[in-house]
Amino acid sequence: MSIHSPAPAPVARSKPAGANKPASGFRPELQGLRALAVVLVMVYHVWFGRVSGGVDVFLMLSAFFLTGAFIRKVETSRPLALLSYWLNVFRRLLPAAVLVLVAVIGASIAFLPKARWSSIMEQTSASLFYRQNWQLARDSVDYYATDHATASPLQHFWSLSIQGQIFILWPLLLAVGVLLWKALATRFPALGYRGTMGLLFGAVFIGSLAYSIHITATAQQWAYFDTGARLWEFALGSLVAVYLPLLAKLPAALTVPLGWVGLAAIVSCGMVLQVEHQFPGYLALWPTLAAAFILMAPPNNFGVQRVLALRPLVKLGDVSYALYLWHWPVMIFFLVETGGKSISFTTGLGLMLLSLLLAWATTKIVESPMRSWQWLSAKRRRVGLSIAVLLALVLVPLGGWEHRVSAEETRAAAQAGIDNPGAAILDPSFAHVPDAAAVPIPLTSKLDDEWSNFGDDCAGAWAPESGDIEYCQQGGNPDAEKTIVLLGDSHAQHWSGAVDLMAEKHDWQWILLTRPACRFGGPSPTRGDECGDFNQAAGAYVLDHSPDAVLTVGTFTALGKDEDGRTPAEQEHIVPDYRAGIQPMLDAGIPVIAMRDTPRFTNPAPECVDRYGADAEACSKPVSKLMATKSPLDPIVSSGAWGSNFSTMDMTDQLCPDQMCSPVVGNVLIYMDESHLTSTYVRSTAEVFEKRFLAALKGSG
Repeated sequence: MSIHSPAPAPVARSKPAGANKPASGFRPELQGLRALAVVLVMVYHVWFGRVSGGVDVFLMLSAFFLTGAFIRKVETSRPLALLSYWLNVFRRLLPAAVLVLVAVIGASIAFLPKARWSSIMEQTSASLFYRQNWQLARDSVDYYATDHATASPLQHFWSLSIQGQIFILWPLLLAVGVLLWKALATRFPALGYRGTMGLLFGAVFIGSLAYSIHITATAQQWAYFDTGARLWEFALGSLVAVYLPLLAKLPAALTVPLGWVGLAAIVSCGMVLQVEHQFPGYLALWPTLAAAFILMAPPNNFGVQRVLALRPLVKLGDVSYALYLWHWPVMIFFLVETGGKSISFTTGLGLMLLSLLLAWATTKIVESPMRSWQWLSAKRRRVGLSIAVLLALVLVPLGGWEHRVSAEETRAAAQAGIDNPGAAILDPSFAHVPDAAAVPIPLTSKLDDEWSNFGDDCAGAWAPESGDIEYCQQGGNPDAEKTIVLLGDSHAQHWSGAVDLMAEKHDWQWILLTRPACRFGGPSPTRGDECGDFNQAAGAYVLDHSPDAVLTVGTFTALGKDEDGRTPAEQEHIVPDYRAGIQPMLDAGIPVIAMRDTPRFTNPAPECVDRYGADAEACSKPVSKLMATKSPLDPIVSSGAWGSNFSTMDMTDQLCPDQMCSPVVGNVLIYMDESHLTSTYVRSTAEVFEKRFLAALKGSG
């Protein structure tokens, strides 16, 4: 959510009876509106983990001010001076943002685990160059995640990025409007510049709103950060600015009550609407139309100004930009340092007060002096130089941080492989003692490279015909006589590194069919339609190709609960309707091997290693706390209830040797997060994996 807008300019309006309007035309209630919006944002972030609708108010207000300023330029025959406008806008925006970015870099190095450094580096650069929203969209960030302690301290820069993009795009659109107005002047003399811009912004509003409704319904996490899905909010603010002279002529008996309706709607938006998975879309009309009602409301002794123009709110509005910048990282670093997942009422008030003090100091010491420095703004090259200096203030420490991490990664890569044996150290015949100076690999800063992505896209006869199978990988010898299919979600995929080494040794081919968060099984109410469609298509694919064996994950371990509060069934259970999914394969004579699921920690194991060390007791859990005492699949195999083509495979002892699940074994990090295995460790299990796979395959059939 964004708070910074060009300074509110005077707005010409007729003065109704009973009005109490400052002679300058300045509308203090709009500063008060910004203050109210930022307070709602903080309250909902700190205590409710929800969205208040304040972001939409801010976006709309910024377009209202920007459009009004440009219209006044055109109507008074002043040049648009786009380059000067852009330079001055970013000269005002950057100082406070740069200060917060530098502070976040320092705090991240001091307080955040190295496992999160890579992401913060990327987001720092993205925030500085106003593309953070696209970074978060690509990362599929859940902005409403209840565990804010795992969120990025820069996540809130997404709205600033969208606003920065609009500050570049909107003046271009307004300039195009001038050309279009002049071109149409002879044919449509009554249209005028406002009429021309009304048509343009109306088209943007309709097109963007339609797109926003569609993309929100189909890909909401992406839509939340998509500039295109937000354009209509800016267009609405611009339309109000364009038609304000006409709106000012509406009777006060209508607009004054509408102003109060707008205020009530803004305050109640987050309480009434469940926006977590429905914004922006059409529901964002609630806060934006509410803001429009306030913009339309005339100054009146009985109007909404009686509340929004109160001096404390106006003063708070003056620091609202910096307040928004500071409140989120203050909250995130507090949660990281305390290890908490929620904030009490009194603590929340303290965090808000701290954020307010930082915002006041930032505004008074940094933002206001930079904005009012006449020498700096006298020449464009000085403004451009100041922007370059501001960018350097972030890029220099960011580059030094990246260099430090790169040097650590280079040293780790130079270690002798024998000092990072991984699961091989569990072999009684392994005699080497790893060098005590060797660091565990992979480094937690390199975990993004640890996803198991081997092989190539499936091709030829193995290319899937169904569009429900989006991810199909093919490895090994394509002309092999034997083919193994690995089927399921990411917990199946992370074993593909071991399958790849096994296939290479035996000159086999392997196929991976996977969909994130979609455990293979038959139709079940626990799965969404897309997962069900994938599983049906994947099952048909297997039957069509008749591979020599199918490897799946047959159990499901618990996630996100306190280990001490789990029942045995919650700790681990058979995948819902698993038999229904594999029965057609068994009936077709295709051996199916069901692997036991991976133990799941409640918190990311790499972050625990960064904080406490690889051997810390706090980072390890008894396997009995994470999984069932015995595999739920064992009785099925022992009874032969599912037939001779069904067998199981258990690698738990390779992940939890001596009944203890630790994040590091053999100086190799096992986990990427709470439950996904690093490719480096999985490949170190290849020898044991092969023996158990062959034993299971021999036991079936």
